[in-house]
Amino acid sequence: MDDERKSSKAGERAAEGLREAAAEDEAKNESKTGHDLAKGADRFEERSKSSDGRSAEEKQKG
Repeated sequence: MDDERKSSKAGERAAEGLREAAAEDEAKNESKTGHDLAKGADRFEERSKSSDGRSAEEKQKG
């Protein structure tokens, strides 16, 4: 059973490639905006507000 859950070498390389691509994209966006992108809960809140100006908490209330 443990063997079924182990990552293959190809899967590990693909995951690393995705992480690198995401880091490059983030760096590009941060350089465009001139500041670091929010991370974690701050990023969730930022993305939620960007769609309609309301926070996630406000959306849940009504």
